Amino acid sequence: MSGAVKTEHVAEADGAIRLDRWFRRHYPTLGHGALEKLLRTGQVRVDGRRAKAADRLVPGQAIRVPPLGEEAAAAPQAPRPVRPQDAAMLRGAVLYRDDDLIVLDKPMGLAVQGGSGNERHLDGLLDALRFGAGERPRLVHRLDKETSGVLVIARTARAAAFLARAFRDRATRKLYWALAAGLPKPPQGRIDLALVKLPGPSGERVRPGAEEGRRAATLYHVIDHAGERASWLALMPLTGRTHQLRAHCAALGTPILGDDKYGGAAAALSGLPSARRLHLHARAIAIPTPKDGIVRVEAPLPPHMRASWKFFGFAADAPDPFPDPERKG
Repeated sequence: MSGAVKTEHVAEADGAIRLDRWFRRHYPTLGHGALEKLLRTGQVRVDGRRAKAADRLVPGQAIRVPPLGEEAAAAPQAPRPVRPQDAAMLRGAVLYRDDDLIVLDKPMGLAVQGGSGNERHLDGLLDALRFGAGERPRLVHRLDKETSGVLVIARTARAAAFLARAFRDRATRKLYWALAAGLPKPPQGRIDLALVKLPGPSGERVRPGAEEGRRAATLYHVIDHAGERASWLALMPLTGRTHQLRAHCAALGTPILGDDKYGGAAAALSGLPSARRLHLHARAIAIPTPKDGIVRVEAPLPPHMRASWKFFGFAADAPDPFPDPERKG
């Protein structure tokens, strides 16, 4: 390591992004493991305080950057141009757009951010969603790569700060649909099960952990079922933990279909088309916006889930079973 300690201030264009994403943007050759070590040892600080990789930044904050060496301090790489077919795909997936935000119907299989094995990801394609605006759109929340459905993108730094705060304060209302293997008993209720992240080479994973885990709560409701073979579930997360819905459904004994990570062999149903694909869909969101009050958006089921609904004879739609959920969990 060489060089001197620097203090960099968060620009307006970088407002509301996570600290690790700020480093990825400005120091692209600094690996995530190296950044985590710098954070653990207090060498990276925000406004003089210790920080975590997931902390959200706001314009004007001061970031202490320790000596990183010439290689890690390289200039940010220019974003790759978006292929015309990817641009057309993303624009065709827009469900709602105003001056502050875009709500996208994220396709299954498209990663939201880059990482191991994810060279093509939504964050790298966001220039396709400028629609003539001067600022590049910004992610304000995420879905798993294999989860489809509604995803909110901010169009300005100011909107990103507002929307990030709405997610952090749980002012948003998110509804998911899933196809689960089996029939949960009772058919509706609330799951309170703390979850702890597990490190490892196979990617993000969580497990139940009452003492060391972070509190996680989910409402669930069986909308329809095929005997005890499969259930159409409505799920409403009251907290926002990694893989929360997948881990909670598995803990009920009814893993989400196609979820090998948490359900193993129990998450497969013989004879069902697309049975190995994850059947979890972000169906709807209601979110406050800076100008227009509450915006409510729904995303239709993706093709593989529509096929499974048809296979079991489920209806194409259903009323929201959570008319007045407990917002704060």
